Amino acid sequence: MSRPKLLAIGGAHVDRRGQVSGAYVPGASNPGTMSEDVGGGVFNALRNAVQRGVDASLMSVRGGDAAGDNVARAIAAAGIEDLSVTFLDRVSPSYTALVDRDGEVIAGLADMSLYELAFARQLRRSKAREAATAADAVLTDANLPADALARVAAFAAGKPLFAIAISPAKVVRLAGVLGSVTCLFMNMREAAGLAALPQEAGAPAFSRRLNELGLKAGVITAGSGALTGFDGDGVFTIEPPRVDGMADATGAGDALAGVTIAAMLAGRPFRQALREGIAAAVLTVASPLAVAQISDRALKETLALVPEAEVVA
Repeated sequence: MSRPKLLAIGGAHVDRRGQVSGAYVPGASNPGTMSEDVGGGVFNALRNAVQRGVDASLMSVRGGDAAGDNVARAIAAAGIEDLSVTFLDRVSPSYTALVDRDGEVIAGLADMSLYELAFARQLRRSKAREAATAADAVLTDANLPADALARVAAFAAGKPLFAIAISPAKVVRLAGVLGSVTCLFMNMREAAGLAALPQEAGAPAFSRRLNELGLKAGVITAGSGALTGFDGDGVFTIEPPRVDGMADATGAGDALAGVTIAAMLAGRPFRQALREGIAAAVLTVASPLAVAQISDRALKETLALVPEAEVVA
């Protein structure tokens, strides 16, 4: 049986994570540690999907600096076909996160002006359309500006199109293509922003509103709390198993997306595929890496702890 082909269009950049070793004190110097890796919403999700049997290609943009070289090496090391463009006179995008001692994000800084400038230009190339035609499905994220996302939706017409929200500020860029998206992965703040509802309205209300706006299916995470999903059969929740000894929550949402997508491309129904994604997210949270190495055995054992979906009345 041939492996499904997934084309990802979106962020692949340097991720820096500073973790505070004690109680975080705002406005003060906090002791901690700093680490650096290559990440990005679709790149992290894609690396997780590759681990689950997907053939992948990635279309991103980067600068002609040392950070861009690191990104290129990481894409090659992951066994992903690199369709990205390098702008020699530009600085590569980066993301810097400060997390507390429990691994939860305190603040993040996105230096990603190149994405704003270059993605729409890159997607005018015939190579982009050819890559989408050759793929079985397309994955994108809201690092792309709205006009570039419209082009991606046009390329993916007739194929599954998955999307990652990225941030409350950026998720609204997806508003114009919601009807083309097969499934959108987001957190509570992102869902509230896209649905244009107050956060206290809650995930079921966000789900119903987004479905009314044309989104076929979606996933709304709430940290370690219950995940809310919706599809053509209604709204549901799944309670993730408890994580002991959490190392870092960075990358958990990307693991959820990547493994869920891989399972759907392998033919699993959405709700079953989502349980596999939750298991992968749990294993990622327990790992110090943004993209954990997940064995078949570990995924199977963790999946057994993930309950079935419960329908929301």
